[in-house]
Amino acid sequence: MGLPITFDEAHKAFTIQTRNSTYQFMVDTYGTLLHLYYGRKTAGCMDFLLTCQDRGFSGNIYDAGENRAYSYDALPMEFPVFGNGDLRAPALSIQNHDGSLACDLRYAGYEIREGKYALPGLPAVYVDQEQEAAMQEAAQEDQQAATLEVTLKDQASGALCRLLYGVLPELDIITRSVRIENTGSASFTLKKLLPCSIDFLPGAYDVLSFYGRHGYERKLQCTSVRHGAFSIGSRRGTSSHQYNPLLILAEKETNEDYGSCWAAEFVWSGEFSALCEKDQFDSIRFQMGLAGEDFSYPLQPGESLYAPEVILSFSRAGLSGLSRNLHETVRRHVCRGYWRDRVRPVLLNSWEAFYFDFSGKDMIALGEQAKSVGVDLLVMDDGWFGERSDDFRGLGDWNVNEEKLGGTLSAMVEEINRMGLMFGIWVEPEMVNENSRLYREHPDWALKIQGRDPVRARNQLVLDFSRKEVRDHIFAQITTMLDSANIEYVKWDYNRSIVDVPSRDGKGRGAMLYDYMLGVYEFLERLVQRYPKLLIEGCSGGGGRFDAGMLYYTPQIWCSDNTDAVDRLVIQHGTSFGYPLSSMGAHVSVVPNEQNGRVTPLDMRFAVAATGGFGYELDRGKVSEEEKAVIRQQIEEFKQMAAFVVEGDYYRLTDPGEEEHAVSCITAKDGSEALLTAITLDNHCNNPVFYAKARGLTSGAMYENEEDGKQYPADALMEIGFPVPQSNQLVYRTYRWHLIRR
Repeated sequence: MGLPITFDEAHKAFTIQTRNSTYQFMVDTYGTLLHLYYGRKTAGCMDFLLTCQDRGFSGNIYDAGENRAYSYDALPMEFPVFGNGDLRAPALSIQNHDGSLACDLRYAGYEIREGKYALPGLPAVYVDQEQEAAMQEAAQEDQQAATLEVTLKDQASGALCRLLYGVLPELDIITRSVRIENTGSASFTLKKLLPCSIDFLPGAYDVLSFYGRHGYERKLQCTSVRHGAFSIGSRRGTSSHQYNPLLILAEKETNEDYGSCWAAEFVWSGEFSALCEKDQFDSIRFQMGLAGEDFSYPLQPGESLYAPEVILSFSRAGLSGLSRNLHETVRRHVCRGYWRDRVRPVLLNSWEAFYFDFSGKDMIALGEQAKSVGVDLLVMDDGWFGERSDDFRGLGDWNVNEEKLGGTLSAMVEEINRMGLMFGIWVEPEMVNENSRLYREHPDWALKIQGRDPVRARNQLVLDFSRKEVRDHIFAQITTMLDSANIEYVKWDYNRSIVDVPSRDGKGRGAMLYDYMLGVYEFLERLVQRYPKLLIEGCSGGGGRFDAGMLYYTPQIWCSDNTDAVDRLVIQHGTSFGYPLSSMGAHVSVVPNEQNGRVTPLDMRFAVAATGGFGYELDRGKVSEEEKAVIRQQIEEFKQMAAFVVEGDYYRLTDPGEEEHAVSCITAKDGSEALLTAITLDNHCNNPVFYAKARGLTSGAMYENEEDGKQYPADALMEIGFPVPQSNQLVYRTYRWHLIRR
């Protein structure tokens, strides 16, 4: 069986082939890597696309002699660096020992090997043994996972660069990372490191990004690519609520079903930078990696550093096809462990019921109510530890407050387990309150700049997880608690940005934050290995750290602190461009909603939440007996369809932030069933009829609507759809069609 990566010796060209795409670059006469092509699958060498001519104010490398037509400033570069004549945005910038900013990487060799590379200490796309065996059993030529490693070297500094390309051919996925090694005799500092940089030929493009704020994350934004640089990123220590580390480049007129588009998704939870720049000659440079202005990492002779990985995908089947590539990759090749392929338990979280004010008896009473409506998992949120009676105290002291609970955690959990409920608990390991035993004993463990008062956020400081002794201390506390009772779920929260970063051991902010994130990953990896069946849900004030890096350790993430169903439609819509439904924590909560006061029907709240990691956040005193009966029915309905909902193909059919109806379709991969949902978001007098179209059905087949028993032709449902019933009632009416192939 061949590999999906080849090297053409005659043209010095590397070609990566996936099921529907081709990626190609070459080594030119001067040992420079030139990018040739990334797009629809094709054959042959595309070096004919290169053009060279004398360009005013575009310099020439010394090797070219009198050939003024050869300039890095005008050629498509595979890994552009600063200081060699390319004056566009670099992927790598090195400050040498003498203070100069210069680098000139030349080709030094390559290796093609079976299997997907791994990154020590970093999350990355993987292919496990079972998946590899399935690929080989399929016996399709060039369809097994593979790695390309291309080595480049700067002779003057000794900087050795190993470009890493991973390929998952069946999913149209190519990953990129890079390892930088100092093989020289003097230190140098990495000032910029973006593992992904692609130069596209001139054309008409849009760039899609996902912006927001706490409580309203990942709203889709489409921007025309014009001259200059469009950039997003984070300076907040995390991937952030404000911009998600996902960027999509799309040809003009691309929509959900048609058009060519490319995605870059960063497998990293810290600060990042992403850019789309149209240069003086109309070419497009598309980049993603570590934050440029803040990043600075010194490397001594013999030291090396890996850049986190970027996931790339290309689709000619529009944005929906691109998303499905990413969904399957994140769901099956980023998320890991026991819960990766399992339906997650329906949970009830205690926060809106009690906030900080609860006892063990309160939790048991809430558990009884949870069990009565069919909930699987009861989660005890913030307030169970130390002197935690509000958010001014206690963080860092992860000892159970037995006086508050009225006994041991183990005794309470045993009683909850006897009801037939699983039990989960909230933690925020990376944070500390100044009013805590930990801070009084180790004030130096918090991130602070000497001689300056720190910036508080939510009355807390950040622990320095770049230090092993800090991680070990918190790990010992957390595991002592987890070992004391049958805890099957942990909500890992993180409730502020990082501002005060000290300089230590010659490392400034950028290096410290890189090491901090490695420390968080190391802690999570230890936790995952120690408790392989523990379900961990990530959280950062909801969606402030919703990224593929965290999903490597936490297979679902609380999508947003905002549980309002209308806002959640927009939030989950944007999230779905890069992340599968199974990764989105989504709950039904009370109305009026506690974030924005909106009142929506219970069936709408259910329809929105049931497309993710499903659960409830309810004040038991605000739920009527009639509503409890409805909730019981909702949970039964969710459990009947959960497997195909979280594993099926997801289709966005409208933009709920811009249109009067929110319509989506989830279809089983074999087309055997589908769930089509339409929610009316606005209502007017004498409205025209709106039709909700299905997607992914089996052409030529008939589908039965479970509710009325009638059968409908698949092609008509995909071409025209169901008429959404007219209503003079209030907005937020919800319609669901569960379609079963007959």
